[in-house]
Amino acid sequence: MGQNAGMVDERFQMLRTICLSLPESIEKLTYGEPGWFVGRGPQFVWYPNRHSEDIFEFWCAVPEGVQKVLIESDPAKFFVPPHGGRLMWLGIRPGPNPDWGEVEELILDAYMTVAPKRLRHQLSEELAGT
Repeated sequence: MGQNAGMVDERFQMLRTICLSLPESIEKLTYGEPGWFVGRGPQFVWYPNRHSEDIFEFWCAVPEGVQKVLIESDPAKFFVPPHGGRLMWLGIRPGPNPDWGEVEELILDAYMTVAPKRLRHQLSEELAGT
């Protein structure tokens, strides 16, 4: 690993914390890399193997139409992942100093995109403070 490996690890830990804070979220390996799933259901975030390049990036599910809009808004940060583009996944490279509010919002959107109605409702209530 290069000189930025520690920074990548810190950002990964923050990503992990955000993902695991969601209702019934679990972490398991997918193709040898960490991914976060809604229970035994669908995956909403994946952390691909870019560690050796000191690149912090993750892929997440997005609602239909969002992928194109975000990529057009900032092609340096957002991209079509090589294996998930057709399935409405978005690649994100938030840079060396991520806006964690933005990252959390993207992860929440990913979760809400794939979670069952019951969990979407539960999370909405938690976010509303009810």
